[in-house]
Amino acid sequence: MHPERLPLSKQIAYALGQLGWSMIINVITLQLLYFYIPPADAGIPIFITQVTFLLILNTLTLIAASGRLLDAITDPWIAHLSDRWKSPRGRRIPFLRFGAVPTAIFGCLMFFPIVPGESGWNIIWLLAMQSLFYVCLTTYVTPYFALLPELGHNATEKLNLSTWISATYALGIIVAAQVPVIAGVLETALSIGSRVASLQYAIAIVAGISVIFMLIPTFFIDENRYTQPGTADIPLREAVLRTFKNEHFRYYVLADFSYFTGLTIIMTGLLYYITVLLGLAEDMMGILVPMMLLVSFAFYPIVNILAKKVGKKVLVTGSFAAMSGIFLMIFFLGRMPVSTLVQGYMLVGLFALPIAFLAILPNAILADIADHDARETGIKQEGMFFAARTLMQKFGQTFGVLIFAALTSLGKDPGNDFGIRLSGVIGCILCFAAAMYFRRYREEEVLIDG
Repeated sequence: MHPERLPLSKQIAYALGQLGWSMIINVITLQLLYFYIPPADAGIPIFITQVTFLLILNTLTLIAASGRLLDAITDPWIAHLSDRWKSPRGRRIPFLRFGAVPTAIFGCLMFFPIVPGESGWNIIWLLAMQSLFYVCLTTYVTPYFALLPELGHNATEKLNLSTWISATYALGIIVAAQVPVIAGVLETALSIGSRVASLQYAIAIVAGISVIFMLIPTFFIDENRYTQPGTADIPLREAVLRTFKNEHFRYYVLADFSYFTGLTIIMTGLLYYITVLLGLAEDMMGILVPMMLLVSFAFYPIVNILAKKVGKKVLVTGSFAAMSGIFLMIFFLGRMPVSTLVQGYMLVGLFALPIAFLAILPNAILADIADHDARETGIKQEGMFFAARTLMQKFGQTFGVLIFAALTSLGKDPGNDFGIRLSGVIGCILCFAAAMYFRRYREEEVLIDG
């Protein structure tokens, strides 16, 4: 019995789950480093020691790195559980329902240090909340992505689903970017005398909304109705090895890792670029980021059409190369012969086109790879493919945060900004490397009979 095609209403319900977790993860991406390693004029006190180790490492980077050690265990383990799970609700939906609420709670608590000044207890608290957050996030995100190749029954349907979830992921970034704006409104409207408290209230509001969206797919999608039943009854170690032995996946994931490392460097530095390099107010992030993503939305139909006509590989490779040049522009921010506001608009305007391609196509490509592997081997382990990709993304994000935090030791304040300027050069190199890796991916083999 063939599963039913997923109607548009259910496609939207599925995509809204991504909006939910995108909101909370991007609050952390955009705010955490700025919150715990603030510029001198940010109005945020010091909660954890700013001492560096081995010249470039600091406490926050070491905390982030420790989280990836945990992910190396939990990501494949949860993927394996999901691939083997048997329940009346299906393989994936039970995990989404279990992971949604604690993901938002622990993500929010990362911004609530338990001591109001610099303290080792804040380090312990942040480490604990981060660990719990990423375990719960993996519980939601890995089965969520594994649904994509199962709900999309051919390459076109997978591409359409990927387009929807890329749009909601971008909307999540837009909402997350409003945290400084919401904090400013709360600070004024409620007469909150603390910048920290206003930020905490704003983050709690966003986290609360994120839960609602994460739960939507669990109530509106009948997994058994729209997916082909099946499990992957193989041992965990074999499942992991099978995934990384897939040559198509290796080229894909190496490029993805390099790109996400570079992208995380830039996204982590965004508030610094706006306030330090361009000398603009914090709340300009709430204007520039939505502008970038809204402009990118205009290109989504073009991305979808071009991918069907010329293939995904050439578009992704070109986008990596374009992103490389745009990241290099960061080194020169504040020094160009136009106003700093114009420079900000130029940066996000140029960013919009390649980000449209890279928001949609990589998920569709991985769904193609997972589907091709299932057809070739008869083993349905979509969860493991997406878990391996998510794990490598997390490693990339960790390296990105680590690199940017290390660069802050070379200058992160107005008049002493070389470290954050250099981040653009590092991002440029990493995106160029991603383009070179991805050139070796053989799309035509993956799409045979797909």
